[in-house]
Amino acid sequence: MEYNRKEYQVIVSSEANDRLYDHFEFLARVNVNAANSLLDRLLIDIRNLRTDPFRFPVYNRPYLPAGKYHYILSNKRYRIVYQINANQVYVDDIQDCR
Repeated sequence: MEYNRKEYQVIVSSEANDRLYDHFEFLARVNVNAANSLLDRLLIDIRNLRTDPFRFPVYNRPYLPAGKYHYILSNKRYRIVYQINANQVYVDDIQDCR
């Protein structure tokens, strides 16, 4: 049985894209294979936001508007921070949480 599932357009900000490659380059200095795995996993998690981005927790911080952002914890230590607006998901940051 096939059903219609809403798809969201995922837009990665230039700052988040820069941060993604900063994390990749930093790890590649130590281990290229690990850096490639990190990049692959982050990109998979970002692509998965196309379907039901509301399934991930709200990212509440005192300095952010309440309920505006959500996040995914990727690779056990990277936080992908994004917001949802109508049918678009904006990835605003990728943070190293160590």
